[in-house]
Amino acid sequence: MTERVFQTARHTSTYLESGPPEGPLMIFVHGWPALSIMWRAQLGHFGALGYRCVAPDMRGYGGSSVPARAEDYALEAIVEDMVELQRGLGAERAIWVGHDWGGPVVWALAGHHPELCRGAVSLCVPYFARGFAPDTLVPLVDRTIYPEPKYPAGQWDYQLFYQTSFEAATAAFEADLPATFKALFRRGDVREKGRPALTARINRDGGWFGGAGRAPDLPRDPAVLSEDDLARYVAAFERTGFWGADAWYVNPARNMDYAARALDGGTLHLPVLFLHAAYDAICETVDSRMAEPMRRDCRDLTEHVLETGHWMAAEQPAQVNAALETWLAAKHKAW
Repeated sequence: MTERVFQTARHTSTYLESGPPEGPLMIFVHGWPALSIMWRAQLGHFGALGYRCVAPDMRGYGGSSVPARAEDYALEAIVEDMVELQRGLGAERAIWVGHDWGGPVVWALAGHHPELCRGAVSLCVPYFARGFAPDTLVPLVDRTIYPEPKYPAGQWDYQLFYQTSFEAATAAFEADLPATFKALFRRGDVREKGRPALTARINRDGGWFGGAGRAPDLPRDPAVLSEDDLARYVAAFERTGFWGADAWYVNPARNMDYAARALDGGTLHLPVLFLHAAYDAICETVDSRMAEPMRRDCRDLTEHVLETGHWMAAEQPAQVNAALETWLAAKHKAW
């Protein structure tokens, strides 16, 4: 696995690469608040199968550019980063794989640049042709878990907090970086299924972590976060802070405007794989209506439910790799 840098006049991307340079290109896109290293198990597995695997640190993260304006973290600019990266790698098309906020990046690429995509894969975050924003998410909230009078925005309440209290949110994450990552990177828990997610009461609590202004000092969960990776996350965010990572959340109107300009009204015709996380309390897609828009707007959709929490690529790498490998084999002839 090699660390590389790709630079244009508008952006710098640091990225990890594995596999033969002549292999079919797979690009793995992380979300909040991760880094390219979250894909280590996938890079090694598919690189060994002959794919050229690339995982960038996204805008605002790691060694990549950290713009100073919030509007520079809208999806349109981030997608352009990825288009430049793919072209710089010399590939006409790629298999795009995203997790968390990386999912909306991959979905937007598929909607605006289908000619660059052999296929699109998303872990945890389904497709919304109207855009990944509270206006599209809140109407699909499961009101049996989140009664509207008590939880008006459901589990998506935390996204609204960024828009009203951005500095407070960022300060809470930065107050104790090791504690923040140990608190956020936790395995899924079947006992939490059907219960309100903690993100549903961020505004009511007056901030993250129960309004305490800093993360609790929990034991590290080795199922999703190694000691080495914890050190890497802390070092990376000591450089960048959380400002850029959090700024992804404050562009819902821009992102919806961008989604409205997708080809064919946002309908996706290319092969798509979606991996549901059975124990993801925030991106709950198994029992709720959250996946309904995706099923309507994706014409070649494959779905799998994995017994895992939100950090599935680390928690259940073998399951993720097997589901992705099976899908690639089934769709290979179409490519």
